[in-house]
Amino acid sequence: MEFAGKIVLITGGTGSFGRALTNRLLQTDVKEIRILSRDEKRQDDMRKEYHNPILKFYLGDVRDPASLKSAFKGVDYVFHAAALKQVPSCEFFPLEAIKTNILGSNNVIDASIDAKVRRVVFLSTDKAAYPINAMGMSKALMEKTVLSRARELRDDGPILCLTRFGNVLGSRGSVIPLFIKQIKEHKEVTITDPEMTRFIMSLDDAVTLVLHALERGGQGDFFIRKSNATKIGTIVEALQELLQQKTITKIIGPRHGEKQFETLVTSEEIVHSVDLGTFFKIVLDERDLNYDIFFNTGNKRLLLDTAFTSNNTKLLNKDELIELLKKEDFSTYL
Repeated sequence: MEFAGKIVLITGGTGSFGRALTNRLLQTDVKEIRILSRDEKRQDDMRKEYHNPILKFYLGDVRDPASLKSAFKGVDYVFHAAALKQVPSCEFFPLEAIKTNILGSNNVIDASIDAKVRRVVFLSTDKAAYPINAMGMSKALMEKTVLSRARELRDDGPILCLTRFGNVLGSRGSVIPLFIKQIKEHKEVTITDPEMTRFIMSLDDAVTLVLHALERGGQGDFFIRKSNATKIGTIVEALQELLQQKTITKIIGPRHGEKQFETLVTSEEIVHSVDLGTFFKIVLDERDLNYDIFFNTGNKRLLLDTAFTSNNTKLLNKDELIELLKKEDFSTYL
């Protein structure tokens, strides 16, 4: 993707993903990177750390449409990363998840249309596939909202694309910082279930995915990386070896809204996806509410055992996970 002379906006840009994307964009000849978030402390920290005139900071909240106007003016590309991501907190405050993850995303679309933005990439989560918790449900409805607006826009407005991925190593929603803290403090490491599996993805891979969507996506396209996975117990073993500290583990059972394994592509989605090697691309279903067509013309036959899950992808063993962890910067937590 050519970034020369372009202005890029990252919502929720002070988070771990926003910083990783900023680092990648700074390697290009991008004209300006705008960071939109509601956390003035993180913005100030980021401003002092980067000390780069290309970065511009905007205080605002995706829940408040008025606060988006100045940030979006003149922007070419938007990466929408702002979200409530913690499963337990969304379980207890589901209306807050609705306000940020669903209504906030729709506000981003409206602001992008008004500002004549060219492309918008939305970040979603594996928890939106077969959702059982409020966070996943709100993200699933965010996805549906984006796809609905993409059908409305077609060729008249910004290109809206979606990405979906699992746990990103070291991100705010990752359990790894907690495990590191418990191991370093010689406390019990609290494990929900050592056999529970989760997709594992580096920040660099997450950035590559969204940049791929920005460059290659058509209206309503959905891109999903074929991620590896690992067991929760394997994560603890790998971190103990890396930190050279053996600690006691305590099985506490699943938290509110947790699954035994996650799904990145559902059985229903995979039958009309395109296999791109590293990625799946799910193209926009453009059928409308013309009921004759809707009820008499279906899609391919569903094969209900073909979902792409953290149980049927490659499971990383301890040594493979250690090699992956060595590539990440966990200095903040050490």
